[in-house]
Amino acid sequence: MSNQQPYPSYDGHDPQDGQQAPPAQEPFTQTWEGQTWDTQFQPVQQPYRSQDPQNGAYPLPPEAPDPYAQYPAAQYPATPTAYEPAPGTYQPAPEAYATAAAAYEPAPAATAAPAPQPHPAAATGSAAYSSPTTAGNAGITAAQRARAEGRSPIIAPGMQPAALTAGLALLLAGAAAVGQYALVVPLVLLQAVTAAGWFRLNGMWPARQGIALAFLGGVTADIALLAVDAEHAPAAIIGTLGVWVLLTLVLQLRNRAPADERMYGLTATVTSAALAVIAAGHLAAAADAAAADAVTVGGVAVAVAVLARALPLPGVASVTVALLAAAGAGVAAGGMTDIGADGALLGLAAGVCALIGLRVASYDYPSRFVHMTAGVALPLTAAAPAVYLIGRVIS
Repeated sequence: MSNQQPYPSYDGHDPQDGQQAPPAQEPFTQTWEGQTWDTQFQPVQQPYRSQDPQNGAYPLPPEAPDPYAQYPAAQYPATPTAYEPAPGTYQPAPEAYATAAAAYEPAPAATAAPAPQPHPAAATGSAAYSSPTTAGNAGITAAQRARAEGRSPIIAPGMQPAALTAGLALLLAGAAAVGQYALVVPLVLLQAVTAAGWFRLNGMWPARQGIALAFLGGVTADIALLAVDAEHAPAAIIGTLGVWVLLTLVLQLRNRAPADERMYGLTATVTSAALAVIAAGHLAAAADAAAADAVTVGGVAVAVAVLARALPLPGVASVTVALLAAAGAGVAAGGMTDIGADGALLGLAAGVCALIGLRVASYDYPSRFVHMTAGVALPLTAAAPAVYLIGRVIS
């Protein structure tokens, strides 16, 4: 016997209460008594039509037949659609439709380009900033334009650093005529400017420890030259340079900067110290009484060479004039000393070294500080080896 409980009947009587349930009726079928949609009508899809070349508009397809036209109008009362204005509302005039249609007319195929207008600054001739280009912008310097174009400019220090170099060179020449100890004062100044200018020329600023270390190497070389005889001057310079290279290596090993930065700092410090020590060659030449006049002749030649190089002349002509002036100054200064006509060779060699120093100080985006330090000191520092070597040969 099944345990399923019978469901109550539709009239609410339970079959278990003793009453008989009414007989089952047939299932009720829902019917739709209203008007249905016409499923026999299928609108025809109009083919796509390209643009009419006559009036430039896209013609609309003809209106499709009304699917409700077969039914009596009484069953479907007319109601205003969303596209028909309701009675009593504002209706635009026909001229408004004509104006709106004219706004959508296509423009002519070819139109004349307007003539370019000149820049206001160019028309008035003023010195205002022009368009941001690297070729015609009058508001940037030559170094800034070269940096924007990705090249390294060569810009000479100019007349003011050349005048300072000439003054320091004449001070060295006069001090050498007085004596070895008098030469130490302008030489120490030259070594300090050399150390500071080289670090700034390499883009390392501030670098107080490196500058102090390089300057201390130059001073140590000066002390060593004053303590030894003239015959041992080369050994004093080379020994000081070797000790300072080793000291710089030890100090760089304690540096915790990245490897590339440490190598860059090591190179700059060693080079700056070497230049400061090499500048002591003027003092080494003055240590020999016979070669002391070479410092005077070399100082005068460097002073004349840098002044001639700063003149506004073309590149080749400027270099030629500077070298001829240095040789002539060497002859003139040699005539006033015991060197004589050999001063032409010494003056020419000192002039060549001075121009090399100027070239180095003019390289790679120089600034005003570079020109006033490296541009002043490097011509005299580079001329020190030529002064010492040629002075020992011709004396």
